[in-house]
Amino acid sequence: QVRLVETGGAEVQAGGSLKLACVVSGYNFNWRYLAWFRQGPGKEREGVAVSWNNGAKTYGSFVKGRFIISQEIANAEMTVNLQMNNLATEDTAIYYCAATRRLEGWVIDPSQYATWGQGTQVTVSS
Repeated sequence: QVRLVETGGAEVQAGGSLKLACVVSGYNFNWRYLAWFRQGPGKEREGVAVSWNNGAKTYGSFVKGRFIISQEIANAEMTVNLQMNNLATEDTAIYYCAATRRLEGWVIDPSQYATWGQGTQVTVSS
């Protein structure tokens, strides 16, 4: 089993940037999809970005080129990063990291993921 721990959440002003990181302990190549989701106040959880282990990326339609998901391995530890640029107030949410070995539906659907981190708060002020 893997354990996911997110860091990097903070309060930033609109137009600013923030980088989130998710350390995936116990990672192996069978975990094919590593993803970021978010849940804003009073909203449903939605997919932000997914990194496939074949190198492909999938982004939510609202991202519009502002965010970049990436993976890095150092000292046998996998980290999934989410670089967020040109942040807007509507990006305010708790951001969660998630992982799954396989899909039975759409890759950016939160119901496809059973393993989650605890979340990190991102607040964008105007």
